Amino acid sequence: MGKDYYQILGIPRNATDIILKKAYRKLALKYHPDKNTSTEAEKLFKEISEAYEVLNDKQRRGIYDIYGEEGLKDDGISSNDRFYDYIHQNSLLEEYFDENNLFDFPLDAEFDIPLGFTRYPTDFFKIRRTGPLPRRTKKQDPPLHHDLYISLEEFLAGCSKKVKLTKKVLSPDKRSTREVVKVVTVDVKPGWPEGTKITFQKEGNQNPGSTPADLVFTVRNKPHSHFKREQNNLVYYATISLKEALCGALVQIPLLGGGTHTLTLSDVVNPSTSKTIAGHGLPNHQEPWRRGDLVVRFNISFMDQLPVETKRSLRMILP
Repeated sequence: MGKDYYQILGIPRNATDIILKKAYRKLALKYHPDKNTSTEAEKLFKEISEAYEVLNDKQRRGIYDIYGEEGLKDDGISSNDRFYDYIHQNSLLEEYFDENNLFDFPLDAEFDIPLGFTRYPTDFFKIRRTGPLPRRTKKQDPPLHHDLYISLEEFLAGCSKKVKLTKKVLSPDKRSTREVVKVVTVDVKPGWPEGTKITFQKEGNQNPGSTPADLVFTVRNKPHSHFKREQNNLVYYATISLKEALCGALVQIPLLGGGTHTLTLSDVVNPSTSKTIAGHGLPNHQEPWRRGDLVVRFNISFMDQLPVETKRSLRMILP
């Protein structure tokens, strides 16, 4: 008497395709040799796979229901070794369930599994797998890039930025995508240079059949009303009159983070003159206790007109 494929899969003879597929998947995951190391697992897995191959093909199932296993021998599908080799050679279970997470699904999950195991490579008899199931490497989608603008005050002390963005994620059917709004928290360290990249691995767009993209933020300097950044130094342009440039003055220089510094001008100031206020720049990102300098440069405000008498006096005074 031939094998009872219905009994092997634990289903009634009138089982629907859905019941057949659920039963096969449950038993295949339970007895797969890569998951179950018992001595009987390989034998049971072969029988389960052979039973499913027959009952999942409507034509062969019809022949089996009438003539039993003997009626199928001419079709050559009752060879356990051949079918077992085929599954290993072509990673069939990986293809049906998920090439990267074969054993991660709950047993009651439902899948749309293609009908029949009908692809037989001409040379598959020559190869027999002895290692674990091969893993196909998924292509990763290009990174999802966003610029992150940080103010100088935020660079001074460091900050956490909450960024709201829209990205694509897989729908429950794993074949289509939908857009969702996600809030990401980015921790910015004191003094980070412009161009610093922060990468959230696999947090970018998702597409069917590929590894999710990385999400990459690039730090940018946000324009400031008073200062310009030059690496860890800050540059401030002070506007002074021609009289102050020539005769000297006390100039109040604002500081990043609040307060002012009184700068004494005693020498003649020309357009190329600069003064340095040490330690009032941005922190060094590698040594945050060290700060750059505040560099003061000057815009000299000239008068639009001079009285004739003033010009005559200046000609006499100036070298």
